[in-house]
Amino acid sequence: MLLEGYWSIYTAVMNTLQLSDGRTLDLDRPLIMGILNVTPDSFSDGGRWIEPEAAVRHGLMMARQGADVIDVGGESTRPGAKRVAGDEQKRRVIAVIELLRKQLDHYGPDVAISIDTTLVQVATAALDAGATIINDVSAGREDDMMFTLAAQRDTPIILMHMRGQPVDMQDDPQYEDVVAQVKSFLLERAEAARAMGVAQGQVMIDPGIGFGKTSSQNLTLLAGLHEFVKTGFAVMLGTSRKRFMGEIGRPSGAEPVPFHERVGATCATTALGVGAGVAMFRVHDVQANRQAADVAWAITNP
Repeated sequence: MLLEGYWSIYTAVMNTLQLSDGRTLDLDRPLIMGILNVTPDSFSDGGRWIEPEAAVRHGLMMARQGADVIDVGGESTRPGAKRVAGDEQKRRVIAVIELLRKQLDHYGPDVAISIDTTLVQVATAALDAGATIINDVSAGREDDMMFTLAAQRDTPIILMHMRGQPVDMQDDPQYEDVVAQVKSFLLERAEAARAMGVAQGQVMIDPGIGFGKTSSQNLTLLAGLHEFVKTGFAVMLGTSRKRFMGEIGRPSGAEPVPFHERVGATCATTALGVGAGVAMFRVHDVQANRQAADVAWAITNP
């Protein structure tokens, strides 16, 4: 309670993110982060963008469809996924980031690139190649130098809640109060980042939908998004194509709706998030979610 009270007084919702290359991202409207998995085993698009040329084409397409950020990752964090060494992550993502940044500078200079990794060696190489945001699903716990890097480069960092590791995170997750516990964890990690020199306005938080949560817990977190927004930190939401949405409305024991048919469900959570004050939405299907976010924003900000 003391930590929560401290942050409620100390923080204020920031209007911009200051990127490490001097550019800014405006937080006065919902931002869309397009997912670019340069991996063979991601749950819904593994292997589709493993070749750099294909990955860059997809990144440019998402930029044309309205993405504000392209999130490039070389390690799957789906339930049960095995770890990928830093050198292999770099082999997968660095050429993609370099090529994509050059193309974006020509076609869409306002589109940022984030690096989805928990390892500082990968994040460092990605920032050198043109990324300007760090997206760390371990919230700085995997590599204790990640906060130092973010502070030194003055780059925004996204801190996500995850119970355990991808390989075991769905093994009977238990919470007494999932919203309170996830929020407390994120505030503690935000304070740890601040203690290492990361400016408070450069920290975003992500409740980690689907990362060590049951379907019921995911829905409770979605219903409580306003509690995360009230912390004063910009909030990112990632529900895209996730299994729990494909289970809703299905008969008991029936297979979930296939991942590629969960676009409408994802858009529903995007609209809900806009109403709650969420700043950024990490999605596979940029065009549909851009439209959902814009309509929800127009309704809530007439």
